[in-house]
Amino acid sequence: MSSPAPATTKGVRLPRSQRRAQLLDVARSVFVRSGYHSASMDEIAEQAGVSKPVLYQHFPGKLDLYLALLEGSCASLIEAIDSALNSTDVNHDRVRAIIAAYFAFVDDPDKASRLVFESDLTQERAVRSLIDDANNRCAVLIGEVIADETGLDSAQALLLGFSLVGLAQTSARAWLADGPTLDREQAQTLAASLAWRGISDFPKGNTSKD
Repeated sequence: MSSPAPATTKGVRLPRSQRRAQLLDVARSVFVRSGYHSASMDEIAEQAGVSKPVLYQHFPGKLDLYLALLEGSCASLIEAIDSALNSTDVNHDRVRAIIAAYFAFVDDPDKASRLVFESDLTQERAVRSLIDDANNRCAVLIGEVIADETGLDSAQALLLGFSLVGLAQTSARAWLADGPTLDREQAQTLAASLAWRGISDFPKGNTSKD
């Protein structure tokens, strides 16, 4: 059964902030389904139930609209990793929370993660910059905790931060692409177990679980 078309508000005047949010929701579904190059402002306006001039009042061009969506998705990922790190003081559970955050991000029904991890516009400098910045900031957040908990210097801890980001992201995307054949909790546990066995080799007064 096909998914229902996004709800429109044709002929209904909305406050500017609500209209912008509605346009972003519709545009997200179009970009995720069609990719940047195949999506059109005409289609987005039609599905949103607005005229093209109204759409252009909010977003001067298709790239501006795409960047607004991408920026929001990247911010959501960074916030999720920050929340995961601050959700517990137990390092074993921190690793599990980081892995779970990536799995939740890719498994979100709106599929916003595809804009971050599967963009067909990475040759565009502004797009690449947002994606790289999101990955870097997640790695920095993780690296800061690793440095604090292990006594490693900042460069070493940052490298481990990037390693954990890579493991979490790749595992989550592979799990989703596979069907998935494993339930999410089982897949997260496997990935977190692998990550923890590596990170726990750098202890410093570590009282968390083995």
